[in-house]
Amino acid sequence: MTASPAPRAAGDHRAAVLATFLGWTLDAFDFFLVVFSLTSIASEFGRTDKAIALSLTLTLAFRPVGAFIFGLMADRYGRRLPLMIDLVFFSVVEVLTGLAPNYTTFLILRALFGIGMGGEWGVGASLAMEKAPTRLRGVLSGFLQEGYAVGYLLAAVCFFFVFPRWGWRPMFFIGGLPALLALFVRVRVKESEVWQRTRHESWSGLGRAIVSNWKLFAYLVVLMSMMNFVSHGTQDMYPTFLQRDWHLSPQTRALITGFSMVGAIAGGLAFGMWSDRIGRRRAIVIALALAVVAIPLWAFAPSLALLWAGAFVMQFMVQGAWGVIPAHITELAPDSVRGFLPGFAYQCGVLVASSAAYIEAAFAAHATYAQSMALTALLVCVLGAIATAAGHEKRGIEFGLTKADDGAAEPALGAPGATSLTR
Repeated sequence: MTASPAPRAAGDHRAAVLATFLGWTLDAFDFFLVVFSLTSIASEFGRTDKAIALSLTLTLAFRPVGAFIFGLMADRYGRRLPLMIDLVFFSVVEVLTGLAPNYTTFLILRALFGIGMGGEWGVGASLAMEKAPTRLRGVLSGFLQEGYAVGYLLAAVCFFFVFPRWGWRPMFFIGGLPALLALFVRVRVKESEVWQRTRHESWSGLGRAIVSNWKLFAYLVVLMSMMNFVSHGTQDMYPTFLQRDWHLSPQTRALITGFSMVGAIAGGLAFGMWSDRIGRRRAIVIALALAVVAIPLWAFAPSLALLWAGAFVMQFMVQGAWGVIPAHITELAPDSVRGFLPGFAYQCGVLVASSAAYIEAAFAAHATYAQSMALTALLVCVLGAIATAAGHEKRGIEFGLTKADDGAAEPALGAPGATSLTR
């Protein structure tokens, strides 16, 4: 059954996009606090770099659990309530991380944080993209996704000012802030009109709708696996690379990483906006190809000045590709499962790529971090471009045109409505 698009209140999208952006920012902020503090945490708990890198793997591996739980809630009960619950949950876990008495407790808390981190993106992205004007979807996608880069940047700033004076634990106490963001969602963010028009009346209907889109889900998992290898393979161990290979101070490591995130934010906005003109997949493929070109400067810079330049350019391209993702995969997802399908596929991709930091640390133990990270970046960028080009896109599709009908699938890959790379 088709209908006219759900009406949007003028400016209604701003609060939803801002709330989702800030939620993703604070998620990334906490995740990268561990990245920056990895060697210090390892020293306090009497563990190796590789052992603490395992906590990063655990966080990433548990993200699908959060996406599954909160994604199902989002398609059954609406986007706002699951988002608020998730924000409060991972705020509490963040604060507790700063109080972890031993390595085992630390690992458990990082796994729990992964559940919260996994729930936020899918619910928030579906809410924000459903409310965003179609003509602005690409640039707002870039803005939304670069909350991740802003979180990385804020973690660098926090590390620069807090760590040299008080160590790693107090940095996690700042993680109570997302609880305040839940109040903002409660007061300012309205429910998605698209969900209200396409909501499922029963769990069985939602289950049938999910199963009927299994081919799309499988493709999205492959795509997001490659994209997460690209992201985590170029970011998670980068501060450790700066310490081990370049022997830089904590402040210098924070400054270089923060500068690279300025490039990431610019790249996400630029390629997100560009994707509205040239297509989602073409923008992603171009960004990943240029990231390959940047690898020598990024990993093997002959001087500190060129190292700064390489860090900026690499993240401009990597996050340029990522800036297109929220719009791209929410457009591919049918209205009736948009709260669940993109977020769960994304986090399953995270699970597949969760070993990136551990693999790089293990390989670097027998070589250098530069060699380990360069080889990883080359492989994953090429594979990411191939996975992107092999799929389809629905750039500019209107949301809310199809009323959910217990298990009825919308067009999947290769069906009418899926556009080609040459669109």
